[in-house]
Amino acid sequence: MHTLVIVLHVLAAVAIVVLVLLQHGKGADMGAAFGSGSAGSLFGSSGAANFLSRSTGILAAVFFVTSLGLTFLTASPSKSGGVTQSIKTDAGKPASQPAVPAPSAPAPSGDPASKSTEIPK
Repeated sequence: MHTLVIVLHVLAAVAIVVLVLLQHGKGADMGAAFGSGSAGSLFGSSGAANFLSRSTGILAAVFFVTSLGLTFLTASPSKSGGVTQSIKTDAGKPASQPAVPAPSAPAPSGDPASKSTEIPK
């Protein structure tokens, strides 16, 4: 049953993509007015819009129903809660201690007066 719904879902999705790509945009009528010849297509000048838009609506409803069906089929009734229910925590332990910062670098050894003030060349 689950496989059948998945196959129907994928077929509906592909069919919706194809139908949307077949439909003309709102600006396509301007090209037909200047004689591009696209107005007299396979379904006639206005028949394609009705047929394709209704088919797209029906397939969208099928896609919606199969989405809900897949949701109900994959959700098992034994699971309760959400994603955070599967996280294992230790309720009795205190929170972890923050990291101790690294010690600073040691100071240079030696007497500062004994150092040469000459700039190396």
